[in-house]
Amino acid sequence: MSNKQPIFITGIGTGIGKTITSAIVVENLKADYWKPIQSGDLDQSDTLKVKAMIGNTTTTFHPETYRLTQPYSPHKSAALDGITIDLQKFVLPQTDNQLVIEGAGGLMVPLNADYLIVDLIKQLGAKVILVSQNYLGSINHTLLSVSLLKQYDIAIEGIIFNGDADKYSEDYILNYTGIKLLGRIPHLPSLDQAAVARAGAYLSL
Repeated sequence: MSNKQPIFITGIGTGIGKTITSAIVVENLKADYWKPIQSGDLDQSDTLKVKAMIGNTTTTFHPETYRLTQPYSPHKSAALDGITIDLQKFVLPQTDNQLVIEGAGGLMVPLNADYLIVDLIKQLGAKVILVSQNYLGSINHTLLSVSLLKQYDIAIEGIIFNGDADKYSEDYILNYTGIKLLGRIPHLPSLDQAAVARAGAYLSL
């Protein structure tokens, strides 16, 4: 197994760009990719989306631990599929490469009656890249996410802002939290392999 600490890419909410960010980070580091839980869209899963955006031949895509058929929070999707997510079933893939793990939704997304995504991050011993996006309320969501990670004593590698820039929001978040800025990803004109490879220049990893 790799002696490199896994990187867990999570976000301040849903739909803020974790998958495109994961693809850019994976391509930049030539890392392996793992999405432990896929809820719904199994024919267009995040693993398949990232695979389509990756041009290097080093990256290995590891199979999901849970492939849930319904596009809801994991605890609901699992219940509708007649199963209960078991945290003990999540085992880090065997690899000598850097591993990038993509989460589902934000940190307090429930996996079952007792555990959240943040508990999974802690169990896997990963450090976090937090994806934020500037919208009304995003400062609150970002600061709450950082506070929770610190409460759980989870290392934060840094933050990536995805989408339109907002100097006021970004400066406040960075100054208040003291976490490292890893980069800003603007809206990309396309999400093909060449665009994702070029987008690595926006990040300092």
